Amino acid sequence: MNFKVLAIAASVCVSQSFAIFGLGVNYAPNFGTSLDKTSPATVLTLESNGIETGHVDYAHSSFSGMQGLGLKFWIDVIPFIDIEATYNVQWASYDATLYVYDAGNSLVKEQSIELEFNNVPFGKATPKYVAMNGDLSITYPITSIPIIRPYIGGGLTYYLSTPVMSQKFVEKFMANGGEALLSSETMTSEDGKVLAEALSSQLQDEGLNTSIGGHAIIGVRAKFPVIPIAIYVNGKYYFGGNFDDEIEFGHIALEAGIGLAI
Repeated sequence: MNFKVLAIAASVCVSQSFAIFGLGVNYAPNFGTSLDKTSPATVLTLESNGIETGHVDYAHSSFSGMQGLGLKFWIDVIPFIDIEATYNVQWASYDATLYVYDAGNSLVKEQSIELEFNNVPFGKATPKYVAMNGDLSITYPITSIPIIRPYIGGGLTYYLSTPVMSQKFVEKFMANGGEALLSSETMTSEDGKVLAEALSSQLQDEGLNTSIGGHAIIGVRAKFPVIPIAIYVNGKYYFGGNFDDEIEFGHIALEAGIGLAI
């Protein structure tokens, strides 16, 4: 009798070790994506009555690595394979600065730039590079032991990313009317706000960079019997995709999360 009870209990535990489907949230940093620092370069020459009165330079700082958060949905019930759908948002900040010089090449004003993107989950701040990716993965469980489910696989990735506020972009902005907001003699804080809004608007007009690539995945998912909670850790290697020339794309990302598994 005791043997039968133990056998039934064991079978229940095994059957409850994996879910039909799950929905989780995860921490998703990207390792290696970077932006190099630039030296100040002239983006606008200031003139009055045909006489040069100064110039405006621009430079941005660097970043390396990106923080991220994501959502994951997975299906365990299909024979032989599992399916995962993931959406991650990753970001990094960099400083952007305008330097206004007079005719004698003396620095008159240093203006930090703030931006505010629409439809991106960040408020007004220093410029941010934001990368988003949607992954559809097919994975193969390496073993079928209870509770722990290691797997390998791969799939398609849809990449989206914001443009970088490069020197080329700022120079283009200045040529299209941005110089009206600058003067070698006067640039009020209100002028700076208008400049930030105008730059932000034009940067958004450039649109998000979109492309398609792929990824390889290795990971492990664990679910305790009866309890409808699962934890997972994935390592992903990304390839393909098109990004701004200024961005050095990092291929490796981590996903560590917890979710409801039913």
